[in-house]
Amino acid sequence: MPRGYTFGRAEEATHPDSARATLAEFLSTLVFVFAGEGSILALDKMYRETALGASSLLVIALAHALALFAAVASSMNVSGGHVNPAVTFGALVGGRVSVLRAIFYWIAQILGAVVASLLLWLATNGLKPQGYSVAAGVGEWNALVMEIVLTFGLVYTVYATAIDPKRGSLGTIAPLAIAFIFGANVLVGGPFSGASMNPARAFGPALVGGRWRDHWIYWLGPLLGAALAGVIYEFGMIQAETPHHTHHQPLAPEDY
Repeated sequence: MPRGYTFGRAEEATHPDSARATLAEFLSTLVFVFAGEGSILALDKMYRETALGASSLLVIALAHALALFAAVASSMNVSGGHVNPAVTFGALVGGRVSVLRAIFYWIAQILGAVVASLLLWLATNGLKPQGYSVAAGVGEWNALVMEIVLTFGLVYTVYATAIDPKRGSLGTIAPLAIAFIFGANVLVGGPFSGASMNPARAFGPALVGGRWRDHWIYWLGPLLGAALAGVIYEFGMIQAETPHHTHHQPLAPEDY
């Protein structure tokens, strides 16, 4: 049966495990955004291309996949390795994380993305992060659908490899599977919506770089896609759980 929903226990706000998990989400998101956005700035500095070429897209997809693999792997045993407000939202919709823990994660993820963008701005001598915007010739609603579908695939993979209590040994390759689907999605959606799949990844560069065009798409799309994945996997794929997977134990990272 799917887990129940909980706001979170009072002691969770000050529990050392909660603080460590929140810090892990902050640092992992910082690492991911710095490398991902940094790869775009590096290509822009080296080649000054006016349009995104196939080779550049491949490099950007690879940089994001490698960075996400490292970010998820390094935080999975502490926080569950969300590194993404949409992933946290999908887990919340499925009852896999308390509301209080989700709020902590969202704050940490957004701050991590903002700090990463600021560090990039300082390290590159004032280059503004580019963030995301809809490509020329692509409609806003087309881009929204793209972000929904891409994020659905990402969060569905997270559920299958990292959250499902019956995942068994499959959990050991979760960071790799998550990185693979993210990189593949960048190759598909990059030329259209930019393939954010992560509201924090979009927000940090937008704030520091002052680029807010079409920004609402990069919140609404990923959150809708994540919610769909959480509902479908939680209520359609997960059939039974062992007793220790209950909503009364929201602090263990393996529950996420």
